[in-house]
Amino acid sequence: MTYQTLELHVDDVVATVWLNRPDVRNAFNETTIAEVTAVFQALDADPLIRAVVLAARGPAFCAGADLNWMQKMAGYSHAENLADAAGLAAMLRAIHDCAKPVVARVQGDCYAGGMGLAAACDIVVAIDTANFCLSEVKLGLIPATISPYVIRAIGAQAARRYFLTAERFAAAEAQRIGMVHEVVTADRLDETVAGLPKALLAASPHAVTQAKRLVRDVAGQPMTDALVAETVARIADIRASEQGQEGVRAFLEKRKPSWLG
Repeated sequence: MTYQTLELHVDDVVATVWLNRPDVRNAFNETTIAEVTAVFQALDADPLIRAVVLAARGPAFCAGADLNWMQKMAGYSHAENLADAAGLAAMLRAIHDCAKPVVARVQGDCYAGGMGLAAACDIVVAIDTANFCLSEVKLGLIPATISPYVIRAIGAQAARRYFLTAERFAAAEAQRIGMVHEVVTADRLDETVAGLPKALLAASPHAVTQAKRLVRDVAGQPMTDALVAETVARIADIRASEQGQEGVRAFLEKRKPSWLG
């Protein structure tokens, strides 16, 4: 499949999705939204893909919404705005719900909806010169659609500040509040990002998928008898699974598990 706003590169079992609108700082429009949604749904369904990297061309990771697209939205009816926002929500959900682990390679500024893209990923690596900003209120808007992902990443307390002030903050602050997992210099970015899929590929594919789902389902839940019972059922299920049994046998027999060849 060919894309107008993206590049897709596949290296064995690792796919890299490149945002490719560097002339507009990779701001997204309706085409980008549709293409990102489609490519992540396709990668999710591809049994050969085991990890995905979300990257971007040019100096900025993503500046949020494209200005020309926003100008079009200014004339939308309420129904049209609902449909448009639903498309953006579907894009973020496609990234977040992808069964394969997703690593964000943030090589430059990450603003507004761009923060939503990064927050929907599982692991975020950023260069130390990248800036972050939730700028919506400066435009009379709110970061509504991206809020489930960003608030999960940075917490309600940090969201109270940055949603309201629209302050720009550095990568070190993004790491401190939980938006970014690792901050590196530009010359170490590719090496660091490449090391993450290597680590992911050493693990059981089934276990990685189930571990990702576990975080999604358990995070923020109250400690109830039902939650405890659910976690008990999940460990029992995976212990009885083919890869669970193979992994334990391989460990006890001091050999590589089958998924490592």
